[in-house]
Amino acid sequence: MSFNLDNAKGEAIITQKNWLSPVELEAEYGFSKSWQAKARMKNSTCPIPFAKIGGKQIFYDRVEIEEWLAAHKVTGGQS
Repeated sequence: MSFNLDNAKGEAIITQKNWLSPVELEAEYGFSKSWQAKARMKNSTCPIPFAKIGGKQIFYDRVEIEEWLAAHKVTGGQS
């Protein structure tokens, strides 16, 4: 998350990056990098959506992460 200054009104505007690195995902959502690596595996029971660029760089779409979290929400008494 970053803060920008709107020149017209002088008000602070909060902007969010659309794509997060593994370090940023860990900082914002608390998923450790080792957990992320396990969740990206094909045989994961709870695969996390991600993009792989150039065969090495991993990025997470913020909207897809929010949707993924909502889809895996557990309510009272479920495990």
